[in-house]
Amino acid sequence: MTGFIRRSAILLAVTALFAAACGNGDEPAATTAAAPATTEAQEPSADVARGDMDDAPEPDADPFTIGLVTDTGKVDDKSFNQSAWEGAQQAAAALGVEARYIETEAAKDYENNINLFVEDDADVIITVGFGLADATIAAAQANPEIYFIGVDQFQGEVMPNLAGLIFPEDKSGFLAGALAGMLTETNKVGAVLGTDLVPPVVAFKEGWEHGARYTNPDVETISTYHPGGLDVAFGDPDWGATTARQALDQGADVIFGAGGTTGNGALIEIASQEGAYCVGVDTDQWNTVPEAQPCLVTSAMKLITPGVADLIEAAHGGSFPGGNFVGEVGLAPFHDFEGVVTDEMRATLASVLAGLNDGSIPTGYPPS
Repeated sequence: MTGFIRRSAILLAVTALFAAACGNGDEPAATTAAAPATTEAQEPSADVARGDMDDAPEPDADPFTIGLVTDTGKVDDKSFNQSAWEGAQQAAAALGVEARYIETEAAKDYENNINLFVEDDADVIITVGFGLADATIAAAQANPEIYFIGVDQFQGEVMPNLAGLIFPEDKSGFLAGALAGMLTETNKVGAVLGTDLVPPVVAFKEGWEHGARYTNPDVETISTYHPGGLDVAFGDPDWGATTARQALDQGADVIFGAGGTTGNGALIEIASQEGAYCVGVDTDQWNTVPEAQPCLVTSAMKLITPGVADLIEAAHGGSFPGGNFVGEVGLAPFHDFEGVVTDEMRATLASVLAGLNDGSIPTGYPPS
């Protein structure tokens, strides 16, 4: 059976477009409330960093527990992993249950890290990132009594205990690129990206470039993927900074950073360049990378936190949707750049949004 979509309509929550009119510049809230305290059943291997809390109370018989396995990188990466963990924490707080995480040090540890939570009898296991897809499918097949949530993992076969939380990154990237095309004064925009081995990264890049050309046919795009594999491509802020500097030196004055801490390094470097704009990714990075605020005009968001929380609560409530579950995307507020983004630009973005929603504006992804 082929994968199917559990949500028929995609809501692009572009809160920034109407922030001034509404008097509210905040994105949909992503809670950071801590989950109830837990104890660990066993120590992780030397390659695994494990998150837990001390002084836990005695658990009730057979408590509902949530486990999250990050992609390579830290749980507090200020982007992708962190957004998913905040979703787990949000659901845990709402349900009054347990949540724990394991930080993956290397791709070879994916299977082992998932199995640590299987052995702990977790009820829901969230795996974060395209790279964990195969290990997640194998674990779900072997453990039909456990619910699995694969963030950025498209499901080609429907399994009742596995939901792929996926996003139309091309549409979020297109909106950000459309804004960049209107903001640039040099007619050059850039992107510093994680690896092209990950389809969502490619979707962001293609949408960004096509969006910029949609509003500015004369624009030149300078986009660079990290040359490394999954182990390093999203955790290399020095490379991100160096690559952003190269794009700035080539004349780019609006640059998209999309690649975990690699992208964060790019944003921070751009912030040192007077007159340049930067665009964050996944979450509203105004809140997570304050060093980038001097240039951060918006972020191309994937609303990972509410998507993860919704699926956990569905599992707890017995209404878990196996297959593919489409999360929401959108632009973050403009914050200190509210006065830079003109009413005309906002009207254009609103028109672009309508075209993306009704399908009359193609994003260029997948490439033909």
